[in-house]
Amino acid sequence: MMDFTFEQSPWELFAEKLKWGDRVSAARFLTLLEGESEDAVEEAFQTLEDLHTTLDIADLPKPEPSGEAGKRLALEARLVREGKLLEGFGSDDPLGMYLAELASMPVCGDPVLLALELTESGNPQMLQERLVNLSLSRVVQLAGEYTGCGVLLMDLIQEGSMGLWQGILRYEAGQDFEIERDWWIRQSMARAVTLQARENGVGSKMRQALEDYRTADKRLLTELGRNPTLEEIALELHMTPEGAYVIQDMLRSARTVQQAKAAQEPQEETEDDSRHVEDTAYFQMRQRITELLSALSEQEARVLTLRYGLEGGTPMDPAQTGAKLGMTPAEVINMEAEALSKLRS
Repeated sequence: MMDFTFEQSPWELFAEKLKWGDRVSAARFLTLLEGESEDAVEEAFQTLEDLHTTLDIADLPKPEPSGEAGKRLALEARLVREGKLLEGFGSDDPLGMYLAELASMPVCGDPVLLALELTESGNPQMLQERLVNLSLSRVVQLAGEYTGCGVLLMDLIQEGSMGLWQGILRYEAGQDFEIERDWWIRQSMARAVTLQARENGVGSKMRQALEDYRTADKRLLTELGRNPTLEEIALELHMTPEGAYVIQDMLRSARTVQQAKAAQEPQEETEDDSRHVEDTAYFQMRQRITELLSALSEQEARVLTLRYGLEGGTPMDPAQTGAKLGMTPAEVINMEAEALSKLRS
């Protein structure tokens, strides 16, 4: 019988390293799943749930919808900010009707105590329904955290309500009910926002951002003769340092995935394979050099970088290094000796 082996996808390689309770950025999630089928995306969401891995939407780009949908999203975000959600919609508005109905429902019971009863009950259905009714207002409250992310508030509430039900069904004795409940509600809403971002092509945009980051990094490395700072790369890409950090972090993960993927490939090397190995080794070397130089002062690091051509340039003698840094050759030699001594220790 012939054995078939199937190459793992970037997401599968990444998911193998996930641990219970981890946090994964939604932008990275979409980038790793770019080009995958809907079934593969559903399986990835299931993996997050099974590992209780939080999907963090903080680094997703904020959408700018136009037309009536854009006006509605802007209105909902404003009403949430002002705390006027209940009175902000007309009596014929579906969301307004739902909020008014919810506000008129009597609130009876403590959800924490009710959850404890649930774990001890032989007939939990009635208690589950009571827990749902007690927690629907919490769904609306948490939905406010996700306004402005491209999903209508009514849709967020519906998704959050389904998450609430999942949280109640999976609740086990000994867990903190309120923490578990809120996690499932938020996770379901984050899923809705992430799927909307996927529909808007965020995954492909993030891949392009990764390529732009690498290009800027290499260009600045050549121009400056040293590793560019995050702020310098951000300035080059016309983005905030926070945005550049997200891409930098994703790039590190992408390299890890590439290395793991390369380790599974056959040993026969084509020209493209050789180039990939060289590229991976280059980044590994740079990462190691960066780690070592981070133990030094900025001036000491620059002295060693220029003296030994650590960034790919031609090594310089003490006189050339001194001319570059405004130091005498003797000062360069002394600082080099001190820096090397630090690294040895």
